[in-house]
Amino acid sequence: MHDHENNLIEKSKQGDVESFETLIREYQTVAFNIAFRMLGNMEDANDVTQEALIKVYKSIKTFHGQSSFSTWLYRIVTNTCLDELRKRKRQKAYSYHHPIETEDGEIERDMEDYGNSTEEIVERKETIKSIQDAINALPEQHKTVIVLRDIRGFNYEQIAEILDCPQGTIKSRISRARISLKEIIEKKELYKNPYV
Repeated sequence: MHDHENNLIEKSKQGDVESFETLIREYQTVAFNIAFRMLGNMEDANDVTQEALIKVYKSIKTFHGQSSFSTWLYRIVTNTCLDELRKRKRQKAYSYHHPIETEDGEIERDMEDYGNSTEEIVERKETIKSIQDAINALPEQHKTVIVLRDIRGFNYEQIAEILDCPQGTIKSRISRARISLKEIIEKKELYKNPYV
């Protein structure tokens, strides 16, 4: 499989579009999912994923295999998401009160199954919505590590490579991000139930 991927990479470097499409096929879903979690809506996620994959195609000649191809690709996707978030901030087009689009099927594949009774499903969807809202409220750096570690399940080494940071930095960032996430969720719960 590794040789097959290397062969596709070499052909892609020579401009073979068909080989490139085959090469990125298995990574596209995760790439979109990272973008969806980072940006909060499907339309932006689609646009940014496409933009990132075009960047991957245009810069594939610079890929020399220091990391795995998937790590290199996800680094480009993550950086393109961060560029988009910064652009939003500059344009002030992003509103805190803007509702987050959800895609329950995708979220449920991302998160552990908690049970199937109607009550549990309703509670679970409410929990998923709270988590998504809270992730959206996090600063960029915290949002990125939560999406990569807790939603997508990358290990510390992979995240360090994707974000080009030392593992120690990643570990402390994840720890701080989880505390922030918990605080945001608790504040939202208190706001919803002030007399609890």
